[in-house]
Amino acid sequence: MSMVLFASVVRVGDGLPLSASTDYEMEKELQETKRHLKGLSRKLNQFPDRCTLKSGPYNVNFTSSLGVGYLMVCTANYPNVLAFCFLDELQKEFIVTYDPKRISSAVRPYSFIEFDTFIQKTKQRYNNPRSLSTKINLADMQTEIKLRPPYQLSPEDLQAINGFSVHTPSKYKGIAPTQMLEPVTLPGVISCVLSVLCGGLNLLRGVHAIESVLQVKNAPKQTKK
Repeated sequence: MSMVLFASVVRVGDGLPLSASTDYEMEKELQETKRHLKGLSRKLNQFPDRCTLKSGPYNVNFTSSLGVGYLMVCTANYPNVLAFCFLDELQKEFIVTYDPKRISSAVRPYSFIEFDTFIQKTKQRYNNPRSLSTKINLADMQTEIKLRPPYQLSPEDLQAINGFSVHTPSKYKGIAPTQMLEPVTLPGVISCVLSVLCGGLNLLRGVHAIESVLQVKNAPKQTKK
């Protein structure tokens, strides 16, 4: 069954959680996906404002705007357009409900936990698609996603989020990065041969010049009669 499972709202600058749905799912894979979501929430400012991460049987989708990020976990077969419509509704409601100054000055996690009520009601609606047809405009979101599709986060992105950079060579694999040598072409071979010959000729000329100088120095001087 396709459905929305979890959602949260965070501050983009530092990943401070502002609100979240109060779900108590104990399924192991879902807990792992929530850990990915938590890692993402601390790095939102490093990614585009609309992204998707595939995590086994689940997807993590998120959007960010005006310094606030909106994240959700859904089953992998949940329609993409519905997922981003769901996040769009959370964004619109949160912006009109809370003052930006209050958001930026929040210190404690879940300072806006009361927003969970709206998250839960919206989640219930989106888990019953029959009730959505007359309340949201799917065509607009479908067009927007076609024009600007969400960035698909890769396993490399996830490793970087968890603190393991895949671009840095491991210290156990050698100190310097491996370099690929290109095959030598025919012009390159000819150039090398000519360079060697020229070097040899220059060496011979140098030897002959030295011998000439020595011969002049060692030649007997003629005496005048």
